Amino acid sequence: MAKEKSTYRAVAENRKARFNYELMETFEAGLQLKGSEVKALRLGKANIAESYASVEDGELWLINSNIPTYAQAARENHEPRRHRKLLLKHREINKLIGGIERDGMTIVPLRLYFNDRGLAKLQIALARGKKLHDKRQTEKDRSWQREKQRVMRERG
Repeated sequence: MAKEKSTYRAVAENRKARFNYELMETFEAGLQLKGSEVKALRLGKANIAESYASVEDGELWLINSNIPTYAQAARENHEPRRHRKLLLKHREINKLIGGIERDGMTIVPLRLYFNDRGLAKLQIALARGKKLHDKRQTEKDRSWQREKQRVMRERG
């Protein structure tokens, strides 16, 4: 019996991350959220483009992500840009901390989504920043692939 592909509903994506960073390894992290944050996410309103993950006291925190306030939550609402704790196993946290301290890498959020069970998850990656010439090479490769596809379609 073949395993089915997981279907998830993406709430927010960091599309520039693959262009600005060389992604080494990806992880799936849970998020510690308040009720009003979950409801705002279900409406599809979030922004993780300028956010990053940081280590504080042996725990990972998502910083500078924007989940706007939920209008119906009134006084029980949340702070839109508050720091949110990332939930990972200790082994994964230690691997990420090691990558940051030893190799000078960074933790970049890639995608915020709801998994099959309806839990909010954040896909993060251990990444190294690309230099300007690496970005140019990526753009050349992407352009060449498009041109190659165009030629193959014309020839049939």
